[in-house]
Amino acid sequence: MDYTKLSSYVDSRKQEYLNELSRMIRIESISADLSKKVEMVRCAEAVSGLMREAGIENVKPFETEGNPLVYGEYIHAGDNPTVLVYGHYDVQPVDPLSEWETPPFEATMRGDDLYARGSSDDKGQLFMHLKAFEAFGKLNEKIPVNLKYIFEGEEEIGSIHLEPFIRSHKDLLKADVVVISDTAMYGRDMPTICYGLRGMAYLELSVSNSTIDLHSGSFGGAIENPVHVLADIVSRLHDRYGRVAIPHFYDDVVEVSKEEREEIARLPYSDGEFLRQSGALATYGEYGFSTNERLWIRPTLDVNGIYGGFTGEGAKTIIPSKATAKVSMRLVPNQKSEKILGLFESFINQIAPPTVKVTVKKMHSGEPALTPIDHPAVKAASAALEHVFGRKPYFIREGGSIPEVLTFQQILGAPVVLLGFGLPDENSHAPNEHIYLRHFYDGIKTLAIFYEKLSM
Repeated sequence: MDYTKLSSYVDSRKQEYLNELSRMIRIESISADLSKKVEMVRCAEAVSGLMREAGIENVKPFETEGNPLVYGEYIHAGDNPTVLVYGHYDVQPVDPLSEWETPPFEATMRGDDLYARGSSDDKGQLFMHLKAFEAFGKLNEKIPVNLKYIFEGEEEIGSIHLEPFIRSHKDLLKADVVVISDTAMYGRDMPTICYGLRGMAYLELSVSNSTIDLHSGSFGGAIENPVHVLADIVSRLHDRYGRVAIPHFYDDVVEVSKEEREEIARLPYSDGEFLRQSGALATYGEYGFSTNERLWIRPTLDVNGIYGGFTGEGAKTIIPSKATAKVSMRLVPNQKSEKILGLFESFINQIAPPTVKVTVKKMHSGEPALTPIDHPAVKAASAALEHVFGRKPYFIREGGSIPEVLTFQQILGAPVVLLGFGLPDENSHAPNEHIYLRHFYDGIKTLAIFYEKLSM
């Protein structure tokens, strides 16, 4: 492919792209709102239409008990790699509506950004893949890889029906690599590849004594107070150096190489900017690691909520019957959620006094995901980004979890390349969501070149 012609072609179609994307954005595909069921179907049909117009073949919506999954393919590259592209057409709710400066489903240009719900997460990024495919046909170029597409309408509500679909359609979705553009670059005009995600182990910890709240004058000082016990347990979950105090918690953690830590250190980072975004007073965490390392390559334990007893206005003198904490643990590669949950429960049973009943309720979990940065698909993505953006990309991990990544890796046995073009501050789940248009256009170019590089 002539990359200069590709760039000129994309640049010449900018307004057309915006018009098409704006039409898709107008569809209020809020999966969390059951009253929008018709809109969800409309959006699936709109995505199907864009796929057919681009030249993708065998486009088919698959009905589920929820919202449709849309599949399409173009298998004409022989033994060259097969790429499965995943994205989602559902969006977050718009509340609070009063904080939007312009209507959330009317795409509006302000400066270098396009504002609308779904502009970045994920309609805009899904759209880039379709236009990258379309560019080959318009330029009379042969598409150098086999392509499959699966777009869902339930990502924002937990991808309820995605995993069962993948399991029952393994042959249909079989691929050498999965590409997802639903992540952010590290910063504006900073090409980025995300190669790792932390896993999650989430639980509810409860401490109880009596079956009812008791009068503190009649029973206080004579029986154990569940709130006191829970507070003591929580205070013992970390040591003075910010490390999780659960025995054997770190046993399976693979130490990151010096080279990888140097790559993380290469990123432009400012404590001031990090604190501005978070609203916190100071950084804090495990001793011996930078902030980004704590977020990406180290496991953590956090109490997400704690409650028990009387919390209303005025006074009520009771000994609470029960106190509860919600706890999440972010896990890094080689840690297993089931093992970590077991270690947590054993530790709690060890330190809890015999005067109370302690219950650990395991709620949900997900495993960490990692794609080696020397994988051919990652190298191809890196080369494509460098060509379009004019600089070597940064390699980052994400502190959060994307369950679909592990689903594809486990069921299809294919590595996942997270090639996103959003930005961390584009309000993807908040009012005034937007996308930086240079990334939008350069994303189309990058994806087309990525397919070319992958075939070499």
